[in-house]
Amino acid sequence: MNTRSMKTSQLIRRFAPYYKNYMGIMVLDLFCAALTTICEVVLPLIFRYITNQGMENLAAITVKMIVHISLMYFGLRIIDGLASFYMAYTGHIMGARIETDMRKDAFEHLQKLSDSFYNNTKAGQIMSRITSDLFDVTEFAHHCPEEFFIAFLKAVVSFVILSSINLPLTIIIFVFIPIMAVSCTYFNLKVRAAFKQQRNHIGELNARIEDNLLGNKVVRAFANENIEIEKFQKDNIKFLDIKKKTYLYMAAFQDTVRMFDGLMYTVVILAGGIFMIKELISPGDLVAYTLYVTTLLATIRRIIEFAEQFQRGMTGIERFVEIMDADIDIFDEEGAQELKDVKGAIEFDHVNFEYPDDHTPVLEDICLNISPGEKIALVGPSGGGKTTMCNLIPRFYDTTSGQISIDGKNIKELTLKSLRSNIGVVQQDVYLFSGTVFENIAYGRPGASSQEVFEAAKLAGADDFIRELKDGYHTYVGERGVKLSGGQKQRISIARVFLKNPAILILDEATSALDNESEYLISKSLSRLAQGRTTLTIAHRLTTIKNADRILVLSGNGIVEEGSHKQLLEKRGMYYDLYMTANRLEGEEE
Repeated sequence: MNTRSMKTSQLIRRFAPYYKNYMGIMVLDLFCAALTTICEVVLPLIFRYITNQGMENLAAITVKMIVHISLMYFGLRIIDGLASFYMAYTGHIMGARIETDMRKDAFEHLQKLSDSFYNNTKAGQIMSRITSDLFDVTEFAHHCPEEFFIAFLKAVVSFVILSSINLPLTIIIFVFIPIMAVSCTYFNLKVRAAFKQQRNHIGELNARIEDNLLGNKVVRAFANENIEIEKFQKDNIKFLDIKKKTYLYMAAFQDTVRMFDGLMYTVVILAGGIFMIKELISPGDLVAYTLYVTTLLATIRRIIEFAEQFQRGMTGIERFVEIMDADIDIFDEEGAQELKDVKGAIEFDHVNFEYPDDHTPVLEDICLNISPGEKIALVGPSGGGKTTMCNLIPRFYDTTSGQISIDGKNIKELTLKSLRSNIGVVQQDVYLFSGTVFENIAYGRPGASSQEVFEAAKLAGADDFIRELKDGYHTYVGERGVKLSGGQKQRISIARVFLKNPAILILDEATSALDNESEYLISKSLSRLAQGRTTLTIAHRLTTIKNADRILVLSGNGIVEEGSHKQLLEKRGMYYDLYMTANRLEGEEE
């Protein structure tokens, strides 16, 4: 995944389109921000007017005038309260909706990424990027335009009013603002980098915790709890060190602001007092001037305080963009067609494949024709490319060169959905989703009726044991199906494929991890499943593929032998050696 640092302007351009659906809310939010600004700007003018009137002609100030001014100001405060409520409620909801939109886009993008991405990215990091990293985007999306708009308004209004009171003093005050901005930028960038480092390490912590939770049985079996605690604490302390560095930069950042804050007040007291002695500014104007400087500094402080939130938001956006920029290697080509009325003929035409990250050749010049309904078995040593070859058919990976066709149609010219909808895969490592048995079987064909689910379970030989479970088909299977045995999980996965009813079936060592009884039951289920379908079986136990129409022996040199079980034994080649070795090992186990 790309982890290069992006400029703030680039990130803003990538983020800005998310405001498109909420422009009405945004415009009204900024209008409310302008109303709250007016209320703050009016107060110093009121004090200036009353003070100057009192100094010039105290008798001219009446109770009626003060009451009118007070009522007018209180009316403005009511408007301010309503505007603030809108900003705090509707504005935050807008931010939450933008966060929701971004999370939806990130999740949709993740569904399009190939196995190569997931092979090289930790699940904990991905989870962190689409959950916690986007939490701060809610605040950022709402407050970013609002805070900068208010700051701009107050700066402009303050400059105009202060200049009308005393231009030389205003110029002196405003000279400090760009100097302050430049001084703070250094620490701001450091804070941003530290926040990104924090986010990256949170992803590592998530990955560490996930690894421990999923492998907790192995941890306990080897009594390695203390080792796991030690590894976690090492990462935990590293995270603390990163946070210490973050707080150091934040403290330096805030201290710089406070120093400039004090310096600007010092200038007002010193220069303002001298100007008043020389009658270049009236006492009322100096009071108003001080209040406006206070308002201006309060605005700057608010922006500074928002800077932490701003950097958190930018970090979240940056890590979101990194996910969105992950290349989609496998996608529908322009003009891709639907795969319909599948017979199941498969052709490999001079297929070569190497993994994109290490470029190690796995398959070289594979040529193969499989007839509709033919039962093909793939055997050979580990690393020979058996699983990879099968993974190329549903386009979990794309060929490096050469072409794969189904019923004479190049699979790259077919839509991924229609291609994969016609291919069923039963793997050794069964994955069941957290939910009920019924929901896991129905996953094979969303919208299937209860009767169809029950029928699929019967065909898979799973109906009897399912009905004996505590809640039958509505039994909760636990996370990853931990409440079921390996054989039970495998039969549910087979039922899922029965329900899908694909024309092409891939069996990837589906029985190699099971005991003899479970293997026997599941082999019967798989035999029923394979009837009338083009089937590719990756075999670990060679005794299970004796009845295959054709057996292919793969090695690093491609397909080295091909034929029926009997023909290959008569050749006394690699298959013969593998078969004899397997028989000897099984005999030793017995």
